[in-house]
Amino acid sequence: MNALPDVMIEPAVRAALLEDLGRAGDVTSAAVVPPGATARCRLVAREAGVVAGLDLARLAFALIDSRIGFTAHIKDGARLTPGQVIADIAGNARAVLTAERVALNYLGHLSGIASATQGIADAIAHTKARITCTRKTTPGLRFAEKYAVRMGGGANHRFGLDDAILIKDNHIALCGGVSAALRAARGAAGHLVKIEVEVDTLAQLAEALPEKPDAVLLDNMAPAMLRAAVAMIGGQAIAEASGRINAETAPAIAETGVDLLSAGWLTHSARVLDIGLDF
Repeated sequence: MNALPDVMIEPAVRAALLEDLGRAGDVTSAAVVPPGATARCRLVAREAGVVAGLDLARLAFALIDSRIGFTAHIKDGARLTPGQVIADIAGNARAVLTAERVALNYLGHLSGIASATQGIADAIAHTKARITCTRKTTPGLRFAEKYAVRMGGGANHRFGLDDAILIKDNHIALCGGVSAALRAARGAAGHLVKIEVEVDTLAQLAEALPEKPDAVLLDNMAPAMLRAAVAMIGGQAIAEASGRINAETAPAIAETGVDLLSAGWLTHSARVLDIGLDF
């Protein structure tokens, strides 16, 4: 899996550092740490999980002081064990302390997303289904959060409003029905633009299928209804299940034959993975 290039992640890391530095910089480190002091420290996993965001952490230190050494011992996507050393860091002590929180914020948040994704991916590994994220992301961090999903073994849904057509319940209500919405979308879509429609019932699915959507989002359906929906679709479209998906519920949902399971909480509510900086 490819890492994100620095040119993509640098603006976000720079903005986070500027937010933290405020109007006067790191007044604590400047006051109590001798200017020439150096430090050697390690990023250490406090719990099991999957690492993601190493390049953002590296850039946090580099943007404060380009002379800080950052040696990663693993790559994003690697599984962590408690106590495992993730990276060694060495350089000016003030600079290391100044960058510490931003580096850990990114690393803990993105590793938490990757770990949560991996938990579901492992739970459904015996099926053909894949876990995917949604657009429910932190403003300004979508690129990084979706990257973390990939590092956890998941797939990405659309990245924005412009790269696919997803007709949801409110679109259907305003357009006058499922078939009307799909016909309007087909008439407007370019030849490379995929069309997905959300349905809540089998009746809506029956209305959608003659319009040949590329994918159908089966929202909040119980496993028995999902099986019936998959049978109705019969391979004509990608079948995506959403609603109440976690590591415990995912196996039964995946076993219905759907192609994708989508979960918004992976990016908006995943628990931060506990990673520390030990001097």
